[in-house]
Amino acid sequence: MNNFLDNIPKIPLAPWVESAMDWLTSNFSAFFNSIQQFGKLLMNQVTDLLISIPAILLIVLVVILAFFITGKKFGLAAFSLIGLLFIYNQGLWTNLMETTTLVIFSSIISIIIGIPLGILMSKSTIAESIIKPILDFMQTMPGFVYLIPAVAFFGIGIVPGVFASVIFALPPTVRMTNLGIRQVPKELVEAADSYGSTARQKLFKVEIPLAKSTIMAGINQTVMLSLSMVVIASMIGAPGLGREVLTALQRTQVGNGFVAGLGLVIFAIIIDRLTQSFNKKKTL
Repeated sequence: MNNFLDNIPKIPLAPWVESAMDWLTSNFSAFFNSIQQFGKLLMNQVTDLLISIPAILLIVLVVILAFFITGKKFGLAAFSLIGLLFIYNQGLWTNLMETTTLVIFSSIISIIIGIPLGILMSKSTIAESIIKPILDFMQTMPGFVYLIPAVAFFGIGIVPGVFASVIFALPPTVRMTNLGIRQVPKELVEAADSYGSTARQKLFKVEIPLAKSTIMAGINQTVMLSLSMVVIASMIGAPGLGREVLTALQRTQVGNGFVAGLGLVIFAIIIDRLTQSFNKKKTL
């Protein structure tokens, strides 16, 4: 049996993939370079804008947002105040703003792509049968693998970091949008049809509003997955708190790594609670 298996020719998958990547990078290098340059310029401007805002002002704004979005409860507001002051005290404020830029762009791009794909899946069984295996592949593939095409297409820096984060974080928004729209009661859809609603009116006035809670849950997962890619993306030059963790790991600086990691945890908790509270507020 073993001899039979050994005699089977090896499928040259790796050379095929390398040839495809070489063809893409050689024929579309100008396209990828333009995206890299424009994306880097835009994200650097956003980071500079965030850094130019006085830290205390930004902290106060986050605390106020947390206070009102949670129904005037002090828990998240107090945690945000203490946590952000701690990050600033440790000299990681600039790194936090860089991480914020990465999360903002990767989340927005994932949402812009994910919601239309989810709607398409909910409306077409054929589209669902095609897209669903791709989403399975994207979610099961280790995050480090996404760094390879990111570097091949865009070099190193924040742009390939966002590219890898989008691939990693996209599936939840697609899946939850599809699920939310499919779970809309058929009676309501039929009622909309009976009143002569067009497909567009039915989608935007009935299905999406009723599926908003589920869609927002998917968006929350997408944002958190984008944040989880911060450390991995730092391996290809993405700036932020992840780079501090990676540097500490490379230099065996346990203290610095713990502080940077704690900063990521604080930021993740704030983002998670804010998005969850926003969803609850909108669905009450």
